Amino acid sequence: MVAFSLIDIVPCANLLGEGVQWNQQDGCFWWTDIHSAKLYRYQLASKKLSHWDLPEKLGCFAFAKNDSRLLAAFASGFAWFDVETGALEWIAKPEAHFIGNRSNDGRCDRQGRFWMGTICEQKNSPWQCASLYSLQADGELTKHLTSLHISNALCWSPDSRKLYHADSPAFAINVYDFDAASGVLSNRQVFAQLEQGIEPDGACVDAQGYVWNAQWGGSRVVRYAPDGSVDFILPMPVLQPTCVAFGGENLNLLAVTSARVGLSDETLQQQPQAGNLFIFQTDVMGLEEAKFG
Repeated sequence: MVAFSLIDIVPCANLLGEGVQWNQQDGCFWWTDIHSAKLYRYQLASKKLSHWDLPEKLGCFAFAKNDSRLLAAFASGFAWFDVETGALEWIAKPEAHFIGNRSNDGRCDRQGRFWMGTICEQKNSPWQCASLYSLQADGELTKHLTSLHISNALCWSPDSRKLYHADSPAFAINVYDFDAASGVLSNRQVFAQLEQGIEPDGACVDAQGYVWNAQWGGSRVVRYAPDGSVDFILPMPVLQPTCVAFGGENLNLLAVTSARVGLSDETLQQQPQAGNLFIFQTDVMGLEEAKFG
């Protein structure tokens, strides 16, 4: 049985908090409020919350091995972003020709590639779909999956032999065989099937190879064993948890972002913490986030 205790609630009231990750270098959790086009940072020791206004909606981002800037997946594509100066250096805009598509969930694999999946926000467009891409340090961009609606739940097994991914409206998390050297995916299988109406959102993997998934519409975070069976359910006080990440000095704190977008006034009265960041103390250890490059 996993031991959990809620130790902090960060009052950020995000419309769509997402992409949370721990930065060992500054002792902070970082995340994005996509719909507000803001980047957030929470310093764990001082409990200081900071945020920056962004030039576009930010779907996800990564820290780099050899660059102080963020590698950012903005709404229209990949760019280097200097948090302090606001300077932008565009790298690629793979779906600039798709009106209504934007960058969504993503992270780095342990080989230094940055992966980003898109979302198709424009409904009733059968010709248009979302995809999953990877960007290498040399600038090479590869499309791995397509015919998606909302790319989500991207993470890897500790040995990098498995890649987990979801197309959220399909209510399932898939697992692929992953060739770490080439980045090629194969042999898709259903890893976990969710109930209708509960969508798999952001995910991460702990040191034991268990998959943690925030479940939009389910008021919960679920820990899955490597065979896909449910190991533990962490109830959340909000309907729309969005992403999870381990952090802290010992990587035994679990941060969970959430969203208030789309909730009625009545629901928000019942869930006043919707959109905040939640931090739990656990007896489980996570893995350090990989960096780009």
